[in-house]
Amino acid sequence: MTDVAAGAVAQAVASAHRREWAKVLAATAKLTRDLDLAEEFTQDAYTQALRSWRESGIPDRPGAWLTTVARNRALDFLRREDLARRSLPLLVPDASAPGPEDILEDDRLRLVFTCCHPALSREAQVALTLRLVCGLSTGEVARAFLVQEPTMAARITRAKKKIATARIPYRVPAHDQLAGRLDAVLEVTHLIFTTGHTAPSGEELVRQDLVDSAIRLARMLRLLMPGEAEVSALLALLLLIEARSATRVDDGGRLLLLSEQDRSRWDRKLIAEGVAALTDALGRAAPSRYAVEAALAAVHAEAPSWQDTDWSAIIALYDVMRASWPSPVVDLNRAVAIGMRDGAEAGLQALESLTAEPALAVYHYLSAIRADFLRQLGRLPEAAAAYEEALVLAGNAAERGFLGARLDAVRDAMR
Repeated sequence: MTDVAAGAVAQAVASAHRREWAKVLAATAKLTRDLDLAEEFTQDAYTQALRSWRESGIPDRPGAWLTTVARNRALDFLRREDLARRSLPLLVPDASAPGPEDILEDDRLRLVFTCCHPALSREAQVALTLRLVCGLSTGEVARAFLVQEPTMAARITRAKKKIATARIPYRVPAHDQLAGRLDAVLEVTHLIFTTGHTAPSGEELVRQDLVDSAIRLARMLRLLMPGEAEVSALLALLLLIEARSATRVDDGGRLLLLSEQDRSRWDRKLIAEGVAALTDALGRAAPSRYAVEAALAAVHAEAPSWQDTDWSAIIALYDVMRASWPSPVVDLNRAVAIGMRDGAEAGLQALESLTAEPALAVYHYLSAIRADFLRQLGRLPEAAAAYEEALVLAGNAAERGFLGARLDAVRDAMR
């Protein structure tokens, strides 16, 4: 009889949770038509794996093993509870309406689009996607939203009940609805990534669990929808940004700017994959916002050094964004690029019109960027005041530490 070490089994189960959770849950939900039951049976399958794999060995196809166990548990339950369940609100397969399932035959896709149904609030969409598709625990989702676990548990429960009572179909939307619904799925994925990439508060700069979940979701979407240019563009953006993750802070936890990062440590494999996905996206459709943002990231990723960055190309890409997707944040980033290319005085002038922009009133990056330009120009009292303002507005400990060090350096120079 096989006797596998407990550590090896735990590692295999953890790996299967990262890779297979959504697939197992989605296949089980298709059978139960009840998200709570599907979660319960899926979790039971993983628990059983911890026990069984020590004796029987780790299967060659862990996902298939887990799916079989979860579905068998569901079938046993359904046979016992069939009469009682007939009066309960269930997920609706809606097989009568034709959709793209024949082309995209994967239960995970149904699960993603169900979590991101427009009947749900964006907050509920993100929470459900993190919980059901990405496999985060309710406690982990609560920490992502900075709320207590019971609050998040109640929020997720309400969202599930709304899916059931509103009779939201458990299916990929029809072709004429797909584009509109896909936008929500991609936006949720992007929001999960950005929340993890720079945590809005807390001691850590990065919530790696959220970053990994978003990239995993984007990879899955591209696997299931390989012809969608927007999916490829979003995946490219996430990969190109994540490629720099190892150099964002030093060994002491201090935030490092792009100009300070050791580019030899950037993940060239991720960069190559991101550039390939971006090339695929641009070859399929006109540039989308995600594609332009990915192109910006690619310019930085492919520059051999900070001094060799093509700031004119970056400004041109921000001009494209201003024309199609204008926002104060785009203007702010463009002003930074102008300052990098043409000097601090030009950058400060580009920022001038943004200081009265209401959308940036509590955006600490505006104050921080303005402070840096003022410091470069030797206007130290003004720089110190701007750093103080940025420090008040920043919530992340790593960013606060960086701003505090800059402020101290300016104050020392004024003495």
